[in-house]
Parts: sequence; structure tokens; C-alpha cells
Amino acid sequence: MEAFFNFFDGQALAFLGSAIAVAMCCVGSAKGTGMAGEAATGVVAESPENFSKCLILQVLPGTQGLYGLVAWFMVMLNVGVFGGSPVGSVQQGMAYFAACMPIAFGGLLSAIAQGRVAAASVNIVAKRPEEATKGIILCGIVEFYAILSLLASILLVMNAG
Repeated sequence: MEAFFNFFDGQALAFLGSAIAVAMCCVGSAKGTGMAGEAATGVVAESPENFSKCLILQVLPGTQGLYGLVAWFMVMLNVGVFGGSPVGSVQQGMAYFAACMPIAFGGLLSAIAQGRVAAASVNIVAKRPEEATKGIILCGIVEFYAILSLLASILLVMNAG
């Protein structure tokens, strides 16, 4: 196992961790926004005036992709790509890699879960459009855990160097 990690230098491990974070978050966001969008199309076809309410519900699972990008950007800032000093050791690179894992997994899974909640909340818009805010609040509860994942990654990245 040590030979595998020695194949990479610290910089490569930091890049790999940040790339995994942004990729997993974007995959989750694509899945979540896709589910919500599929649900919204039926409502919008019957009631075009509800498009904006459905759009808000569809956009919500997309925030995790942005959170992954924030984590990627923070690592790039800290490892010498946009400033800072390059990663020296494999241990330091592993610290950056590990720092990206909370948002990688938290972003992926929360975006998919939020997409399911958003898709279900489209039913609120279909039946009682004036109550759409309740669906947004339900999605916000899932969003909270994505934010916690991002916060954990940010704090870890800040202390990895």
C-alpha cells in the first residue's frame, strides 16, 4: 500500500482529493436536479404559471455542485495553484485528500436525497401552488447537511497545510 501512495507526490494527492470532491458533488447535483426536473415537467405542462415554483425546487439540489467547487477552489488556493505554497510531503497531500472527503460524500448523497425531496415537493405545487414554500423548507433541511459537510471540509483544508 505504501508503494501505491509513494507513486503519487503530495501535490497529486491534493489534486485527486479535490477532483473527487467536485466530481462527486456535481454527479449528485446532476442526479438531484434531474429527478426534480422530471417531476416538474408534468406540472409545468398542465400549469405553465407554476414554472418559477418548480424551477426553484429543481435548482436546490444543484447547490452541492457549487459546494464541491468551493472545496476544490480552497485546495487549489492552498496548494500553490493560485497562490500559497506547493504541497511538499505525501502526508500533507493525504491531509488535503482526506479534507475533501466530507463534502465529496456529503455532497453526493445530500444532492440525491434533496432531489428526491424536491421531486416530491413538486406534488405540493401541482395540488396547492400557494403552499410551495413548504416544499422549499423540506428541501432546506437536507441542504443543512450539505452545508455541514462543506464546513467540515473547509475547516480541514484550512488545517491541512
